[in-house]
Amino acid sequence: MTTQKLTFSARSRVHLAVAAVLGVAAAALPAASAWAQSAYPAKPIRLIVPFPPGGGTDMIARTVAQKVADKHKWSIVIDNRPGAGGNLGVDAVAKAAPDGYTLVMGQTSNLAINPWLYSKLPYDSLKDLVPVVLVSSAPIVMAAAVNSPYKTFPELVAAAKAKPDAITLGYSGNGTVAHLAGTQATKAAGIELRNVPYKGAAQAMTDLVGGNIDLYMSAVPTLIGQVRNGKLRAVVVTSKTRSSQLPDTPTLAELGYKDFEAISWYGVLAPAGTPAAIVQQLNKAFNEALQQPDVIEKLRTEGGDVLGGTSQKFDQFLRAEVPRWGKIVKESGASLD
Repeated sequence: MTTQKLTFSARSRVHLAVAAVLGVAAAALPAASAWAQSAYPAKPIRLIVPFPPGGGTDMIARTVAQKVADKHKWSIVIDNRPGAGGNLGVDAVAKAAPDGYTLVMGQTSNLAINPWLYSKLPYDSLKDLVPVVLVSSAPIVMAAAVNSPYKTFPELVAAAKAKPDAITLGYSGNGTVAHLAGTQATKAAGIELRNVPYKGAAQAMTDLVGGNIDLYMSAVPTLIGQVRNGKLRAVVVTSKTRSSQLPDTPTLAELGYKDFEAISWYGVLAPAGTPAAIVQQLNKAFNEALQQPDVIEKLRTEGGDVLGGTSQKFDQFLRAEVPRWGKIVKESGASLD
């Protein structure tokens, strides 16, 4: 009896010890799981740029991504996916796994304008993507060759009214911010210009400087270099306030076209369903990068203004921009179907 009790007691102690060990291990599992989930990123992050290398969107993406990577020791790979006005690159992210490893540097055209230009857009800007952070914005500028007779917008308006449809206005791509800004501006001024669409800015710059077209509209980062080197003259900008890089160039709003505003903006987005904690982590990292003096200087030198802010702020902004540009597209009659 005694021996049996002692044996039973010994076994019980062993069982209790094993149970205690298993209990501790089981209790540690949630903590280990939480630690594993928090170890983001565990592999390279792919930031898709839906345009070719060397353009404004590409420059902004590389500048900010490099700063995030350097500060946090992350690996961020820029993946240029041009095509269909940016639709191909955005769609790739909309259909990617919502794990925080595939992002897109979207902008006005492919997020707020294209939904109204294409009847069968493969993604929904408001449903298939989650905004991470607004990065930058830039006004559209109307420029002329430095020897052009059109030195001011009022002079242009007077000349266009005297000779309707004789003055040429170039822009890159139908339905772009520049195209729609030009349509808005000419409509507001009550003039008719002959539109000349280009596939890109390079040939347009050659034609503008060479006198083959009279005017060209594009985001400030595209034209600022040619303005600074004296080959082009900025006639007017489309933001509500003057560009910090073109302080002597008036806005359409101050010339009497009340509340006129057309800007190109850029922001980082992730696939819908990306965990809120990851979105928040990305938002914090990008905001920190946007606050660095060298990043601010780089973007401003290229003609842009730094934005930043919360994911919620970007979401509210996008939900206001989509219907606003929808109205502009409908008024212009533009369509790419």
